[in-house]
Amino acid sequence: EINKNNVQDIEEFILTYIVNTISKLKQNEEIELIGIATPGNPKNGNISTMVNLGVDEYNIKEKIEQYYKVPITVRNDAKCAAIAEKEFGSLKEYEDAVFLIIGTGVGGAVYLNGKLLRPKRYSGFEVGHTVINKNGIKCNCGRNGCFEVYSSMRRLKEKINKEFNLNTTDGIKIREFMEENTNNKKLDKILDEYIQNLETGIANLINIFEPQAISIGGSFGHYDILLKRLQDKINGKTELYNKEQIPKILIAELKNDAGMIGAAMI
Repeated sequence: EINKNNVQDIEEFILTYIVNTISKLKQNEEIELIGIATPGNPKNGNISTMVNLGVDEYNIKEKIEQYYKVPITVRNDAKCAAIAEKEFGSLKEYEDAVFLIIGTGVGGAVYLNGKLLRPKRYSGFEVGHTVINKNGIKCNCGRNGCFEVYSSMRRLKEKINKEFNLNTTDGIKIREFMEENTNNKKLDKILDEYIQNLETGIANLINIFEPQAISIGGSFGHYDILLKRLQDKINGKTELYNKEQIPKILIAELKNDAGMIGAAMI
């Protein structure tokens, strides 16, 4: 996981990583097109407002074109993953659906009547930057109390690491700690608070879009203990306007490959 604190030049790191990865693939087969799934607002190959990486503007398409003369498409990572999940994964049976990526931040996409919602101006559906606590913690985007401040996996892992002095941000180690301490009251309180915040944001989405299903990708999908708590909370119907037909809460079937598959499809 990269962030603005552990990489000196994020833009150069991203470019080098992409070029090196493509070069390795090119040894075995010819590259016909390049699809890039990215956080932030991509438009015409230029990415803006990657707030969690501290990048305001970055024309990644122009940079890569210096190395490869093939068609290059750049699209929001949540939208790419949603396209893949709708075509091949957890959402293929549903016409009205919400897809969420919960990892470093919170991103999403919406399908209505089988069609992906596509705003004309930006990639849209920045669900992570909707506010669930107007007097809350300041987000990287500049607002206070954003959904992703309370519901990203990064924030949860940071809190567990700090509260229990684990001295690690390794997701596997933190997941093992959670699974091995299911009766710890302090941990239970932290997880309960996290799920309450997550459910608040998801209940808002359900009330707006009335999806048949919500699929969650990103690192959240590796934590069965969190999925069960969330399903129980949503099924409790506490914050839903229409309580008769509760959407199914699913985990992305394509896991971390969803974004890459979707990027290749566009």
